Amino acid sequence: MTRVPLPPSIQVLERGWLSANNVLLFDGGTACLIDSGYVSHAGQTVALLREALGGRRLTGLLNTHSHSDHIGGNAAVQRAFGCTIGVPAGIAPAVAAWDEAALLLSVADQRGERFKADHHLAAGERLQMGGFEWQALAAPGHDMDALVFYAPDARGLISGDALWRNGFGILFAEVIGGGGGLEAARATLEALARLPLDWVIPGHGAPFVEVDEAFEAAFARLRYLEEDGARIARNAIRACVTFWLLERRRVALDDLPAHLASVPLYREANRRFLGLSPEALAGWLADELLRSGRVRREGGFLEIT
Repeated sequence: MTRVPLPPSIQVLERGWLSANNVLLFDGGTACLIDSGYVSHAGQTVALLREALGGRRLTGLLNTHSHSDHIGGNAAVQRAFGCTIGVPAGIAPAVAAWDEAALLLSVADQRGERFKADHHLAAGERLQMGGFEWQALAAPGHDMDALVFYAPDARGLISGDALWRNGFGILFAEVIGGGGGLEAARATLEALARLPLDWVIPGHGAPFVEVDEAFEAAFARLRYLEEDGARIARNAIRACVTFWLLERRRVALDDLPAHLASVPLYREANRRFLGLSPEALAGWLADELLRSGRVRREGGFLEIT
């Protein structure tokens, strides 16, 4: 992958998969942050930010969307730095009420710390960050209320989970919501593909300049999912259990069927698309995780490698 020549006013703290990337945009002695990572990494996030800020003041934190790996550090970051928090307008009611089902926390057996949003961001808003004007653009699909941030003069995009180098995030609306995720994801990708872009900072993975290749991969992935809804369900279960294991580190194989049956996301995805018994679903999942190389079997346990 080609090294990305980002403007010097932008710094990306690449975090992996349990926590989304943290994007810092500097304006003289102040900075704004995009996304704060997962709650169990909050202490690490604060430490990384303190080092990166180097005495500059963090004045604002914005979220691309409401998922736990993007908002989990919000409360800790606000306590540490006294910054304001802005969230997409579509998720504002769920944040205000701390509706853990709407935020997919209880639904996906994930955690978060309650925080208060100081203001709401609507699609079409323009923001000054890092010496550039950014446009907040609607990016439904992975999250139906998601925003991305586009800087026309820098020809750059902060894409959240709407576009990665090799795909995009889970289409939750298809497996736990009212549907429409596939259509929304296609519309989002088509809109983003029309933007003049030289570089992209995704929610996960390194920044990239292979923009055309990324869109080709994303559209290919979308066509693959459109062909068979069961693929969306299997992807959601596999990815979310992997996410869960990244924090938990291991699970007893004997406990896996009961876990899958107890979590609403897995239960509903299975009911809608797969129709497997908890035992059969657990057997398929264990085989998939082992085949991926992300986990290994140690006695009666699956462990993250």
